[in-house]
Amino acid sequence: MNTAPTIEGSTAEERLAFIRERYVCISNCDACGICATFHGKDPETVLADYIDGKEEYKVVLRRLRSLR
Repeated sequence: MNTAPTIEGSTAEERLAFIRERYVCISNCDACGICATFHGKDPETVLADYIDGKEEYKVVLRRLRSLR
């Protein structure tokens, strides 16, 4: 799945599955960048508002970018 499911069109389980598929740790931080993107936090934690259906995926990512 390339596009994040919308909150209205998906379940929390589907959104969680999207996050788990999209942000897979490859145990090579120099080649990956996930840890840097999420400031060393687990993607599921950072994107919890999206998974829980509180905010759309892009809104959460915009907020994360503004913290840089």
